Amino acid sequence: MAIIHESSIVDKKAELASDVTVGPFCTIGPEVIIGAGSTLISHVVLGGKTVIGRNNTFYPFASIGLAPQDLKYRGEESSTEIGDNNTFREGATVHRGTAGGNMVTKIGNNGLFMAYSHVAHDCLVGNNVILANSVGLSGHVQVEDEAIFGGLSGIHQFCRVGRGAFLAGGAKVTQDVPPFCIVHGNRARLIGPNLEGLRRHKWPVAKISAFKELFNFIVTSPLPIDKRLAAAREKMPQMDEDFSHFLDFLAASKRGYCQYVGA
Repeated sequence: MAIIHESSIVDKKAELASDVTVGPFCTIGPEVIIGAGSTLISHVVLGGKTVIGRNNTFYPFASIGLAPQDLKYRGEESSTEIGDNNTFREGATVHRGTAGGNMVTKIGNNGLFMAYSHVAHDCLVGNNVILANSVGLSGHVQVEDEAIFGGLSGIHQFCRVGRGAFLAGGAKVTQDVPPFCIVHGNRARLIGPNLEGLRRHKWPVAKISAFKELFNFIVTSPLPIDKRLAAAREKMPQMDEDFSHFLDFLAASKRGYCQYVGA
């Protein structure tokens, strides 16, 4: 049986794995499913149609799966899905999806959501993502794997953040952030490749140099973006998979990407 503190309220219809621990003063709704090894430390609220994977930890006052802060929401049976091995620190919030989006807010595995970070309705967040303190993801934001958000950064609705991107503290992002790049400022601007991140992910020196060359061509060429992308593919016909992902991300952008200002 799950270990549930006597002060907590857990609906009889909720499904908790046998080794889940629920600390004092928590509230768990009837449509919540919690996987093995997960822990609610205290004062945690889990509501709505919410499925939580294995080995997740929720610190005091985290709130997951409640109704979105969207005036168009009409109580539709949307949901929240959270993978494995995530940590939600004090006051972190995740809201369920809406009919105007995916009907689901989804978070992958191995994420760290620091104090007072917020994941809004219909966001799709990948694996190994870090949101520092007071980061805000607006509705419908898409975040690829291994992105890192500095404290107090904020992301506009429908923006995308690419794999391995780094957002400096306080960045206000209104356009897409390309994979493997750094942005900062208000409004956020590209300052170059995320070199430290690439080194941490063990990219060889030659690959980093080649990516810097590709990046510089994309951000400095006077050609229209579609012609820039086509020219880049012609220059590198046997393109590395990560480089191809970088170009595909830019090609799929609907809001455009953060503009380059240099380091």
